Amino acid sequence: MSVAREVAKLQALVRIPTVSHRDPDDIDTEAFDELLEELARQFPLLHERLELTRIHTHGLLFHWPGRSDEKPVVLMAHLDVVPVDDGAPWQHPPFDATIADGAVWGRGTLDDKGCLVGICEAVETLLERDHTPAQDVWLSFGCDEEVFGTAAPLAVAELVRRGVRPWFVLDEGGAIAHEAFPGVAAPIGVIGVAEKGTTSLELRVEGRGGHASTPARMGPTARLARAILRLDRSPLPAGVPEPTVELMRRMAPHATPALRPLLANAARIRPVLTRALLAAGPESAAMVRTTVAVTTLSGSPALNVIASTARAGVNIRVMVGDTVAGVLEHVRRAISDDQVHIDVLEQNEPSPLSPMDDAFALLEETIGELFTDAVPAPYVMMAATDSRHFTAICDRVYRFAPFRMTKAQRESIHSYDEHIGVDDFVDGVRWYRRLIERLPS
Repeated sequence: MSVAREVAKLQALVRIPTVSHRDPDDIDTEAFDELLEELARQFPLLHERLELTRIHTHGLLFHWPGRSDEKPVVLMAHLDVVPVDDGAPWQHPPFDATIADGAVWGRGTLDDKGCLVGICEAVETLLERDHTPAQDVWLSFGCDEEVFGTAAPLAVAELVRRGVRPWFVLDEGGAIAHEAFPGVAAPIGVIGVAEKGTTSLELRVEGRGGHASTPARMGPTARLARAILRLDRSPLPAGVPEPTVELMRRMAPHATPALRPLLANAARIRPVLTRALLAAGPESAAMVRTTVAVTTLSGSPALNVIASTARAGVNIRVMVGDTVAGVLEHVRRAISDDQVHIDVLEQNEPSPLSPMDDAFALLEETIGELFTDAVPAPYVMMAATDSRHFTAICDRVYRFAPFRMTKAQRESIHSYDEHIGVDDFVDGVRWYRRLIERLPS
């Protein structure tokens, strides 16, 4: 069976396990070296005709001069992927890039080598046609996005050094989301106009420890467990931000008759809408509040030893309108225990809202051209991307991956059975190409 060239290129890059780790000593730098070599082989014109600046260890910043530099555009992706859980039930090996059931399966197909190859293939094809974009185009490919690394800030610093202030920046994030909202059959082309802030905490309880045969009441693990339960039972206040109101308004004509009035009148009945979103499931509930998730736990090194120190990692996604300081105060009040130490490991405020002006219109018009059944709409992205660093130099930072994704596919990101439809990937390449072709003079 013949495979489209862009699909074969995606397979080639997915097969290289560029896994990020917070500890630099754990990173397989040879895999990243191999990826850069493979990228140059797969996209020779891009590397021959565009100016390349290396960023950090393996980050890349390409410059494609246009007919004008008045409204430069930055297209983003990242080279790294998250680790694979060896015990997860993958249908196909995560780094084999197997084609099965009309899809390419593997770690990074959606996050984020699909965007990486999509952008590069769009540029390569246009270079083959000797196309010159109307505006300067920059390609910024980070190498440590999954560990909140430094490549993206360094890319921003390089653009500042060159005096570049982008008209808009486009990174991963949204998608042509199928099954995005109960009662709405049409796929939604969600474009992230902001993203939640990311804050990580460690809850720590210390004690004497000792032999498991003589446990004392409320030892470190019990006290930590109580703190976790208190936190779980104290969600932050919920509310509907403006982008979500606009998202609802745009979905209303495509909703079931019973749901249509609720969505169409979202601005006037925000409390009702908030309760409906909270009840609709985790994906919808995350749209209306700061979320708190306990992600890691550690305690005793042995079954017969009482832990002297118990720890829990907490990942918080700070909603637009909330602040890190306010969230930390909420956590302290909810736990209400001075013996539970709260250590802040990292903190990032929510990103500012990007406007829905002519740059946003270009994105939604290109969605309408390539995905005629989709409803373009803004939303607040729940996850974090490298693009948050670019808000320092650009007022229009958007997050959108031009691929159709089912609910199951979205759930596979950072999980198992990550895959992208072959035809959907080809359509995504076409979308990037049309976006570049449509840049205004």
